[in-house]
Amino acid sequence: MIISTGTASGKSLAYLTPAVASCLDGGTILYLTPTKALAADQLRGLRELRIAQLRAACFDGDTPFEERTWVRKHANYVLTNPDMLHRSILPRHAQWSSFFRRLRMVVVDECHGYRGVFGSHVAQILRRLRRVCARYGSRPTFLLASATASEPGAFGMRLTGLEMDEVTVDASPKGSTTIALWEPPLTELRGEGGAPVRRTATAETADLLADLVLADVRTLAFVRSRRGAETVALTARAKLADVAFSLSTRHTCPF
Repeated sequence: MIISTGTASGKSLAYLTPAVASCLDGGTILYLTPTKALAADQLRGLRELRIAQLRAACFDGDTPFEERTWVRKHANYVLTNPDMLHRSILPRHAQWSSFFRRLRMVVVDECHGYRGVFGSHVAQILRRLRRVCARYGSRPTFLLASATASEPGAFGMRLTGLEMDEVTVDASPKGSTTIALWEPPLTELRGEGGAPVRRTATAETADLLADLVLADVRTLAFVRSRRGAETVALTARAKLADVAFSLSTRHTCPF
């Protein structure tokens, strides 16, 4: 099944509820995400449930080697990424036999990120995962989640090789939405043939983010790359620090 509904519509709860129930019933869960940050966020949420039978753990490149043995032998909710699945878990499937034998569900979060060459690579990894599961007698349910997948049913079928039911009706409560199209202003720079050059989207995003924070508006900025996200965060933080410094000096200056 693939759930393709809007941001904050309850997709995480939709797979988390049956996943935790499977763990309590003796099964195991494999959670795949394209980013370590999302896996860490999901792990934090799982630990906040404070369910003793739920033994969740991340298994990625940052996991210390002494912890990997514990995860392999004892964790029943493993959060990892396709590369780690491909390079570490599947080649050593015999060491994970107990986990695969009890595998009930494979969650593929933010699945819209698996497009192009990388998507083709992940599709082959998921087919290899299915073959390993079949070797140990398990047939896990694949549950995909995305807020932006186009033709989700067909996309999910291409990615997993399985027939895919899709959930696209978003009945979650939400307030009104205002959509604004923002065009960065022109600069004094000139490009090819003397064409005017606009200010970068990254710089504009950082300024907008800082202004919205100052206006006490909760804001998410979606950026295309990790480097872009770091640039936006650092630039917005520097602007907010400058504003805080100017306000502090204004209050302390006797003149």
